[in-house]
Amino acid sequence: MPVTRDFMDALADDLAAESAALRALLAGLDEDDWRRDTPAAGWTIADQVSHLAHFDDVAVQSATDPEAFRTELEKAVAAGGIDPDQIAERYRELTGMQLLAWFDDARARLIRDFRGLDPSLRVPWFGPAMSAASSLTARIMETWAHGQDVADTVGVQREPTDRLRHVAHIGVGARPFSYAVNGKDAPTAPVRVELTAPSGAVWTWGPEDAADRVTGPALDFCLAVTQRRHRDDTALQITGPAAAEWMSIAQAFAGTAGTGRKPGQFSGSDA
Repeated sequence: MPVTRDFMDALADDLAAESAALRALLAGLDEDDWRRDTPAAGWTIADQVSHLAHFDDVAVQSATDPEAFRTELEKAVAAGGIDPDQIAERYRELTGMQLLAWFDDARARLIRDFRGLDPSLRVPWFGPAMSAASSLTARIMETWAHGQDVADTVGVQREPTDRLRHVAHIGVGARPFSYAVNGKDAPTAPVRVELTAPSGAVWTWGPEDAADRVTGPALDFCLAVTQRRHRDDTALQITGPAAAEWMSIAQAFAGTAGTGRKPGQFSGSDA
């Protein structure tokens, strides 16, 4: 689909649907549930939601008041950088219902404000600026990934949808970043990625004749590149040294290198 204003509407609709899926997991939780530890070390369900709400607010600021965003970013960098754990700590006195109300409000404003933007508008972020369309796509990926942590904590297997294409697309595009964040030089060898979507469609990236390949279910690829499953606990077929090295460090999200999950941690899960 071309990157047009209709595309922004489609992205906003997909983010709204992903948000509703997460909210359905959260709505019935009691206060003890909100304080349950998730597979992300040191983070509770409450921390997962405050992280999303906080960065929704930041994303809105980056698009609607970029100078204020840059000022806040400079302050944060001068104070030692962006630390998600410290950000989570700020909001730990909020109740689950307060967090859910904040998430609802922040997400509604994000969808409303981004829906009307030119998709090619460059917005500042933590690192290189990105297009408004890419920023909204990143929020879909973040919502799905943190939603997986919540689902794993409450023991729910989510039904995968073709919204996973957004997550997979970011995962493929973040291959060079995965190397950079781990202090490695990215190889020049291309990797072909062929994924089977929940609908049965086949999504592809990279040259068809590439020797290095990653193939398999789109769900498993998304779980791997968001580091919600160890690659050994997926049905992915990984061929060639460049593909193998990439999938050992693949990271679709910004920030420092993630610790991922251990092999066998989710045996018998939705992967």
